Amino acid sequence: MTFKDWLFSNYPPNSGIGGQWGALHIATLVVCVLAIVAIAFLFRGKSEKTRYTVLLAMALCIAFFELSRRIINISKGNCADLTSTLRTLLPRPWCAISCWLVMITVFTRKKFLYNFTAITALLNALVFFAYPSVGFNNKYILFENVYSIGTHSLLLISAVSMITLKFTDFRYKRGDGWTNSAILELITLAIVVAYAFLEIFVLKIEADPLYFMDGNEAQGVLGLDYPIYLMVYLVFLAVWLNAFYLVQGWIAKKQTKDK
Repeated sequence: MTFKDWLFSNYPPNSGIGGQWGALHIATLVVCVLAIVAIAFLFRGKSEKTRYTVLLAMALCIAFFELSRRIINISKGNCADLTSTLRTLLPRPWCAISCWLVMITVFTRKKFLYNFTAITALLNALVFFAYPSVGFNNKYILFENVYSIGTHSLLLISAVSMITLKFTDFRYKRGDGWTNSAILELITLAIVVAYAFLEIFVLKIEADPLYFMDGNEAQGVLGLDYPIYLMVYLVFLAVWLNAFYLVQGWIAKKQTKDK
């Protein structure tokens, strides 16, 4: 195999495997957990500038992966028309959207974006590592595998680190006015959902970026009829989004009582 084959991810015939929960998958997950613990232990008490530098380093690593993949896909001739060009350049599935959100969040340093990105990026990373359909599915680890494993690992580490390094503030109301409340996170969610509909029905570059359409992979894994799946999806999403705020509120009340 040449370097060009590796870079362009030209897989040999019959190289696909079911690598979920294999040695590489488990090792990657262990490394991520160790990195999360190490970052929290080493940097949690440091200055804001030092803690921010840690997040910036992870955002830059994600940017490197995102830029590299696009340059490679353009070089492969994947931009023959407008649709294929948009498909190559824009973030399509939710995990890719979260990668871009990590970069935007770190560079804009907005509290509501830290909150929203930590919540959604962690969800994407946990779903991926629970049952990865890419990254660990080939005998040979080519660039596409490295990209998938690397970006999802960075999503997991950066999402948790935003919380442990104290850049998030999961309070429904953080100050005066709606601009200092969780309404901003809700608006951001609405924008992401609107972008997903744009991808599906207007740009036609992704069939189901947020996994809410009928016949998606998650529905197949769960084995549910679509109406039941959609109900479970909405309830789970509501519980997941609110859990961070409820847990922080519970901790704050407990600390107040202990004083």
